[in-house]
Amino acid sequence: MLKTKMTREEWSWVLYDIANSAYVLLVATILPIFSNAMAEAEGYSANQATAAWSFAATAATLLFIVLGPVLGAFADNKGIKKKLFLAFFVLGVVGCAVMGLMKGWMAFLIVYVVSKIGFNGSLIFYDSMLTDITEDERMDEVSSFGFAFGYIGSCIPFILGLAVVLLSQKGVLPFDLSTACLIALLITAAWWALLTVPLLRTYRQRYFVQAKVNPVRESFQRLFGTLRNIGENRAVFLFLLAFFFYIDGVYTIIEIATPYGISMGIDTTHLLLALLLTQIIAFPFAILFGRLAKKYSTRKLLEASILIYFGIALFAFQLDKAWEFWMLAAMVGCVQGGVQALSRSFFARLIPKERSNEFFGFYDIFGKSASFVGTTLMGIIIAATDKPNLGVLPIAGMFVIGYLLLRAVPKQENE
Repeated sequence: MLKTKMTREEWSWVLYDIANSAYVLLVATILPIFSNAMAEAEGYSANQATAAWSFAATAATLLFIVLGPVLGAFADNKGIKKKLFLAFFVLGVVGCAVMGLMKGWMAFLIVYVVSKIGFNGSLIFYDSMLTDITEDERMDEVSSFGFAFGYIGSCIPFILGLAVVLLSQKGVLPFDLSTACLIALLITAAWWALLTVPLLRTYRQRYFVQAKVNPVRESFQRLFGTLRNIGENRAVFLFLLAFFFYIDGVYTIIEIATPYGISMGIDTTHLLLALLLTQIIAFPFAILFGRLAKKYSTRKLLEASILIYFGIALFAFQLDKAWEFWMLAAMVGCVQGGVQALSRSFFARLIPKERSNEFFGFYDIFGKSASFVGTTLMGIIIAATDKPNLGVLPIAGMFVIGYLLLRAVPKQENE
């Protein structure tokens, strides 16, 4: 527990992590299996389906990269952040709900891209809300609580959806895979929507920029000014570069774990249950990282996490057995929440609070564009060689570069 009681605003913010994490888990587990099944029914191979899933994730990221910085700058104006958050949240939830209604594989992938844009967009505004809902000295723990409860809370709709999918495949329930996945998507969308209501009710934008004449024009002026400031602020610039590289591996592993396991011949039941184990392990370890940040440097904890991820990537290269995938899932669970939570709080201390959304727009762009690089490289390598394990090698390299750049970030007074 936090030493100081969590406020209502902090808990409402944490609840959105629980809400949207259900979608993340669904995308990482059940949806790739459904996508592969649809692709194979239309005559495509498992490897072709894996490559296409990577490219779909890339398409969503590219569109997000174009929109993110502009929307981030505009959202820093008074009264705008919450409205934009609501718009992208609704886009993500509706896309999630209707995805299972698509009959063709390509249509399914297109709606997936739309829902992913809504999800990614909502996170720009959600992450930047951290500066509004808590104080500097509480950021590490509150951010860690968000990821921790997001991991464990997302297991509830996931277990319900997984039960429907597995029981339908075993003939216990009178559903085919398509209907079972539709039910899982509807459960996830409802969970996402309901748990977002408290944040919509309690959130108030404490830090903002007051536009003098034209909010849109002034937002673009601030955007270009921020680009110059990032280049001049060595700590922010180097951290974003480091974040770009090491979070590439983190997000790519999340995106591609299930289709990669399928390509390596791992049974889908093992894949889904092992990834459920990741969520369960991630809960206490994310809280542990928040507590360790009170005793040890956030920077040092991030460096340790990146080195562990490098080892995970090397281990994945030779993976071909179910027990190895279980071990991999457990290893990821130990560091996944910590590296994400501490990256968010570390960056929040580096930036001006009144322009947090603008800076977090770049933060999320650097993170999501890194995922674009990882999924693209992996898709190209698999398509060219038909050897999925070769696709993890550039991911390992990203961790090495990210580690070296993070060590080069100048130390701050508040570390």
